[in-house]
This record gives sequence, structure tokens and C-alpha cells, in this order.
Amino acid sequence: MQRGVATFTLDWGKCPPWLFQRMVSLGREMTRVLIAEYGPDEFVKRLADPVWFQSLGTVLAFDWNASGLTTILTAALKESIRGQERDLGIFICGGKGKTSRKTPDEITDWGHRLSLPGEKTSNLVYNSKMSAKVDSSLIQDGYQIYHHSFIFSKNGAWAVVQQGMNTEEQTARRYHWFSEDIKDLIVEPHKGIASQRISTLNNTLDMSSKKSDKNRQISTELVNSNFKTVMKDIEILRRHSSDLSQMISYKEKGEKTTLVSLARKEFKTHPVMAEDFGKSKYLERILNKLIEEKPDNYEGLLATKGVGPKTIRALSLVSEIIYGADASYEDPARYSFAHGGKDATPYPVDKGTYDKTINTMREVVKKTHINPLEKEKIYKRLKPLEK
Repeated sequence: MQRGVATFTLDWGKCPPWLFQRMVSLGREMTRVLIAEYGPDEFVKRLADPVWFQSLGTVLAFDWNASGLTTILTAALKESIRGQERDLGIFICGGKGKTSRKTPDEITDWGHRLSLPGEKTSNLVYNSKMSAKVDSSLIQDGYQIYHHSFIFSKNGAWAVVQQGMNTEEQTARRYHWFSEDIKDLIVEPHKGIASQRISTLNNTLDMSSKKSDKNRQISTELVNSNFKTVMKDIEILRRHSSDLSQMISYKEKGEKTTLVSLARKEFKTHPVMAEDFGKSKYLERILNKLIEEKPDNYEGLLATKGVGPKTIRALSLVSEIIYGADASYEDPARYSFAHGGKDATPYPVDKGTYDKTINTMREVVKKTHINPLEKEKIYKRLKPLEK
């Protein structure tokens, strides 16, 4: 899994109309040249790359470390190709807030207008919905998704750029997907995850990690059993989730609870200690629905309508605490493409990637039909990293 991290602070204002129109105009030129040079599939691939996406936003004059870069850049690109989508061979759906929820309808509309086979259109819609579910339910990192853009080419390549916010920390996190790199929609599918900081508290539930394989397997087996069995396990957590010593004593008494994972590591910050397992009729209805439908695999479990973070968390905690199947609590963000320090603190600088991206951008800008003075301003922003 390739990962990326950058520093984003939340922007509360609006992009000035003059700046947005400028970004649209320049975005149109950049898109035209890039597609002419590399083709629509490569353009989609580059938007899925966190480094390249961030650099494009900088070229279009937005602050490189602002959360608004994500929402404004995708909006500007969407507007810049409006009416030219067929000629360019790329299509941008979704956006921020309410617009993000219209993504499936926009994809379906393009499917009709392009006379795509129904199965192909449905598959694009499915991929859009699943990427949103993965980043909101499988990766429980404290960031609420509020922006979702789905970009696809006439040849079927697709990318997802979505962003979540953590209002308490006033920071944002961006998630990138690219179809060509995905072997499994639920197991480490990202091209990169960009965030301000990496949590070291081991309190981010990451059910997309390969380290959660066994946990996903047990969760699937649970919903393929019977309702009474699952609810008996949930009741154990309800009774003892706030009292670690009681849970260990139940192990000593030989009750069904094995507590393998609790017996071998520290759980002061474990989510089960803070989980509210009070009576939840909604959770019980969703679990009952899953057990009736009996999904074939974990992807089918996640894809079931109504399944969200709490259902995933409940099944994960039962699988880990009662059946000893560990889940990953490591923050999936690993590598930073922001300017790091010479001593690799807080992260190393990938000069090769940066310089290659900068050089490509400079060559593309050179071929755009824009004012020479404007080009000079962009060149100044696209400086190679210091050696």
C-alpha cells in the first residue's frame, strides 16, 4: 500500500470568485495539455497520486497546505472541462457536501449519455459507494468524510479523491484511490492517504489493513451464524466493556470468553473500554439483517445497506476480544510528501519524487496557452527542493 501524508488545516472561508475563475481557466489549459501528452487514463492516474494532486493545486495558485485545496481544485477541474468531457475523454462527478451525495446519480447520468453498458455503469457506481464506505467505516480515524469526487475515463480507468475533517483538531485528511492499483476493494486499496499528523496512540481502527485479515474472517463467520449467538457475544461486551478486571475474571472462571488478546497486551486506550454497548435497537436490526442475508465475504458484509462504523466496530470487537482475532489499530498514514527535515524528522524528504513531479509540471506549463507573465509566476512556485 502506498501512503502519503501532508499538513492540512481546515479552511472556513470561501474561495474568492476571482481566484476560482482563474483556477478554472488555468485548469482547463493544464488538463488539455496533459491529456494531449499522456492520454485520459494517465490524467486520471495522476489525480489519484497525492504528490501530483498537491502539486497541481499549487500550480493553480492555491495554498499547498490548506484543506481547501482538495475541494476547490476538484471543483475547478470539474468546471474547467464542462461541455468538453466527451472530447477529452474524462468525467468528474461529485464534490463537497450535498454534491458528494449526488455522485452515484451523476455517474449514472454519464452512463446513459455515453451509452455505456448497464453493468459497467453499475460497477462504477459500486466502486464509488464502496470507497466512501471503506474510508468512513473500515478506517475509523476520527475524520468525517465531507468531500467525495469520482473521476473516470472513457476507457474505464477511475480514481477517487475524498476528504474528511476532524473538527476537534481542526485538521483534514485526504484519501486517494486508483483503479489500476486495486486488487481488493477492502484490503489496503489506497494510492495514498494524506493527513496532518499520524496518531501514535493505537486508537485508529483500520479494518482495511492486512493485519486485520483474521478479524475480517471471524466477523464474516459471525454474521453467517445465528442471531442468538451473535447477540450473546454482544451481551458479554455490554456487561463488561467498562471493567477490564471483570472480563479477565470471567476468563479464569472458564466462561466462553477467552480474552486472548486482552490477556497479552495493554488496553488502556483500546476502543472497547470507551465503547457504548448500551441497548441499540438499530444495531440489532442491522445485525439481524446481515444474519438473514448471510454475505459471502467481508466485502458483501460492508456493502450491505445500513452497515456503518458502529456495526463494523461491534463485530470487530467481538472477533478480537471474544475470539482472539486481532484488528489493526495503527494509523494507515505512513509516508509524508510534505517538506521533511534533513535528519528525516518528522519524516524524510522524497526529493526524487518531488523533483520529477516539479519538472513534469514545468514542462506542461510551458506548453499551455497562457500569458508569459503568468507562466513566470508559476515557475517561481515550482522550485526544486534544495539539495
